[in-house]
Amino acid sequence: MKRNYKLLLVGLLLAFASCSFTTKKFQDPNKDKLLIQLIKYVLEQGHFSPQDINDDFSKNVYNDYLKQLDPFKRYFYASDIKEFDAYKDKIDDQINDYDVSFFNITHERLLKRIEESKAIYKDVLSRPFDFSMDEDFSTDYEKLSYVSSKKEMTNRWRQQLKFSTIANYDDLLSQGKNAATKKQNQQTQNDLNGAIEESMDNTLAETSSEERKSDAEYEKEARETTERSLDELYDFIDDRQRKDWFGVYINAIVEEFDPHTYYFAPEDKDRFDVAMSGNFEGIGARLQKKMDAITVTEIISGGPAWRDNELEVGDQIMKVKQENEAESVNIVGMRLEDAIKFIKGPKGTVVMLTLKRVDGTIEDITITRDVVELEETYAKSSTVDKDNRTFGVINLPKFYVDFDDYKKRNAASDIKQEIERLKQAGVEGIVLDLRNNGGGSLQTVVDMGGLFIEEGPIVQVKTAGEPKEVLNDKDKSIVWEGPLVILVNELSASASEILAAAMQDYKRAIIIGSKQTYGKGTVQNVLDLNRMVKQNDNGDMGALKFTTQKFYRINGGSTQLEGVKSDVVVPDRYSYINIGEKDQENPLPWDKIDAVTFQPWENYYDYDSTIAKSKERMKNNEQLKLIDANAQWVKKIRDREIYSLNYYTYSSEMDVNEEESKRFEQISDYNTNLTFKSLPYENELMIQDSILKEKRDRWHSSLSSDVYMEEAINVLNDINSNYKIKNNVANAVKN
Repeated sequence: MKRNYKLLLVGLLLAFASCSFTTKKFQDPNKDKLLIQLIKYVLEQGHFSPQDINDDFSKNVYNDYLKQLDPFKRYFYASDIKEFDAYKDKIDDQINDYDVSFFNITHERLLKRIEESKAIYKDVLSRPFDFSMDEDFSTDYEKLSYVSSKKEMTNRWRQQLKFSTIANYDDLLSQGKNAATKKQNQQTQNDLNGAIEESMDNTLAETSSEERKSDAEYEKEARETTERSLDELYDFIDDRQRKDWFGVYINAIVEEFDPHTYYFAPEDKDRFDVAMSGNFEGIGARLQKKMDAITVTEIISGGPAWRDNELEVGDQIMKVKQENEAESVNIVGMRLEDAIKFIKGPKGTVVMLTLKRVDGTIEDITITRDVVELEETYAKSSTVDKDNRTFGVINLPKFYVDFDDYKKRNAASDIKQEIERLKQAGVEGIVLDLRNNGGGSLQTVVDMGGLFIEEGPIVQVKTAGEPKEVLNDKDKSIVWEGPLVILVNELSASASEILAAAMQDYKRAIIIGSKQTYGKGTVQNVLDLNRMVKQNDNGDMGALKFTTQKFYRINGGSTQLEGVKSDVVVPDRYSYINIGEKDQENPLPWDKIDAVTFQPWENYYDYDSTIAKSKERMKNNEQLKLIDANAQWVKKIRDREIYSLNYYTYSSEMDVNEEESKRFEQISDYNTNLTFKSLPYENELMIQDSILKEKRDRWHSSLSSDVYMEEAINVLNDINSNYKIKNNVANAVKN
């Protein structure tokens, strides 16, 4: 059996906790102060790179916090900021004294300004906008100064709302023109079929005079659309409680340590656990709050609601009744997070829902809760044929794990299972798709690396002030020893980078993708803060995710900031956008430690010539040239900051952009002529599960138009051209 790395990591954490966290218990009747005490202590004692909480730290927290509260500078006045400035270099003192005065004053003022802004946007949107006036609008909000008067504030709102409305106005006009054109084309066809010319003219005249709205009507409708969007935003804002805003303040503090240190309020911690494990206990429906209604937006395939087939998308849940309670709870107008607490529940329990159907009828249904697995979280595989060879594709969205029961389900065991299934299907090579995989469990990536090598180190881990740890695969068995390609992009991070780096260092796989991956070379642990409280009458304190370690490649280099460099670099839509670790605030620096001894894979293919051949193909690939041009164009559009609020100018600029974008439409028309198929076990499931079939059909269709996947298959095909011969020769020599 493989080494249980969970025991190792938990052991390290408990050893760390035994000399710090567990020796001190906190107790404070004020929850806010208690939370600051807990977090300050944990970060001082446990963070990989503790920060000095001084005046510079205070100024950074101050600036980042205000930016989060009022990013568009449409709430606070210059007078507010002048008042807040008195705290600019005192937040550090308040943190050390567990004082929340700065938060209190900003929170109270923010609520007041938000309430005032409701009247402002309602007033601004009650009057027509003049789109004939020459006026520019800047989206560089950081360069804006805070306003000094209500008149200036109203004008700021007017400009921002006009910018939103002119886009709505343009959309409505375009829709109107398209409808008129469609009507005219239809009537022209009727004429060709023998309709009378006079009838066509009369109909067009009627369309022009009766059906087409005036510009003023379109402008009014555009303003109403903008207002509805603002109403929905403020409905969300009004749902936020003081504890939610306090969480924003706490995170402004902890994120100064590094981008991945984060405070989870109790509800956020639940969502994090679901994201990491891919399952939860409940009814199996995704919900959204629309105005006051809790509305079903998706029925999760395989879940209780899906099996019962009574709950439908669009249903509004009005009341919730537990099986052991006499009365139902009305959840209309309730915060979504609070409503979900009533709807979710342990496996095997029954919940009654009072629904308002799409047709307006009211109906009660009962659902027995169960474990709901989020299928899109988990690994999935497919086969594809090329040149009379069959290859396998495995997509891994994240390195998931159930922290309460590692053996229950995790990414490593699922990948092993998918490999075994692909082997049964006779595949001669595998593509492991880690694009957009943001990482996850360190344990799973070490176990996963061991599936592809006989034994040896996978990653090095260093805790501040401690000797480095080398995490090894000690299981000599190999689940897959055939050709392997790993696909990555700029959003492949953390555990994805560990696996890609290890396989690259061993020369076990060829890495195809972006110039570099995300560049997250740090390890986080999540600590339940309730464990540290002596006597807690304050309710759930939430959890803190904080950086405890950095990891390093087996060659000694860090992936921090630099990521993993692909063997074959291909352009994509992120190529010119700053989205990596190096583009975040307060990232930890890159560094290097000593390499460890490892034996590169004794492969039976020409690694270097295969890469060279792939690079040559990519250099001459017209689809990739078009994707690169599109990425540069997207960069130019994103960098634009000044827009005209004169509709003629605005529309002309949009027409130019639209015309320019047309040359990129053929990107989505690309077809690899490769056909991807589900494995037999999934075909059986899809007979009973039409939703699963629809998801797989969409995935396979996407793969068939994926130039990166096409090249990965080409590389596997190249490898197999000489792999079998050399492998057979090598085996003959051994025997």
